[in-house]
Amino acid sequence: PAALLDALRREGATISFGSPTLWDILARAAEARGLRVPALRLILTAGASVPPGLLERLRRVAPNAAIHTPYGATECLPVSTIEAAEVLGETGAAARRGAGTCVGRPVRGVEVRVGRPSEEAWGRRAEAVPCATGEVGEVLATGPAVTREYDELPEATRQAKVVDGSGRTWHRMGDLGALDGRGRLWFHGRKAELVRTAEGDLTTESVEPAFADHPRVRRCALVGIGPAGRQTPALVVEPREWPGSRVEADNLAAELRSHAGGNPLSARIGAVVFQRSLPVDRRHNAKVHRLALARHWAAKGAPADGDADPRERWD
Repeated sequence: PAALLDALRREGATISFGSPTLWDILARAAEARGLRVPALRLILTAGASVPPGLLERLRRVAPNAAIHTPYGATECLPVSTIEAAEVLGETGAAARRGAGTCVGRPVRGVEVRVGRPSEEAWGRRAEAVPCATGEVGEVLATGPAVTREYDELPEATRQAKVVDGSGRTWHRMGDLGALDGRGRLWFHGRKAELVRTAEGDLTTESVEPAFADHPRVRRCALVGIGPAGRQTPALVVEPREWPGSRVEADNLAAELRSHAGGNPLSARIGAVVFQRSLPVDRRHNAKVHRLALARHWAAKGAPADGDADPRERWD
């Protein structure tokens, strides 16, 4: 991080983009060295959900910068954005209580809709049943940056693309979300990663933020262990410091449960377990591969609070 921080300061950079993992490393290193980057006017961070604690740290390190967390996908980018002040002043607290992570309002030229989740292709947008305000469903977006098809993948195009009455192409984001009464989109996680229990479904972003801002958590992931409809929700935590014993692991699990007590959904977590390193995407080192993680823990048997796996590599 020292080399990147020195480059930012030496070059007088005014705009910078990085994943939440990168910015977390840079911000922590800057604070440890007592450094500030006053020339920065705009920071963008995306690739995974951004904890409010990171936004607070970035504000201290870059006191003159507006900090935005844009939302989108390779097939449709950007879709929306939200500034740190709104997260820290309002939406971050709601996320910790289980409302999902607010990713802001659509950018100019982009429209967002939420429809009842379906595994079927929607050839026309009229086939998608719209959700009510605040109801969690499948996110669709249209705008000038939306791709119309996948190259030589007609079935993928059929599943992901929807055309409306005016000929516009909408992209099924593959994400769950809800629109509030102020036109803001609240992200609830990937549709494929929905945890389906006998007591009802749990979205990843309705649970993880309650735990993710704990100072001893580097990152965490909600996964479902077992068959869909009867899954046991487990929270897999990558701690900043590895617990040295089973007693320490049990104590940390209890501490995390207490920390997340303000979110009523946290009580449904069947187990809080620890993984030395979570599997993440190679591009941003931020987006957790929850399905791989779920398969790994399912193979180990029914997890219990404090269980730990020191696995460091994911192939």
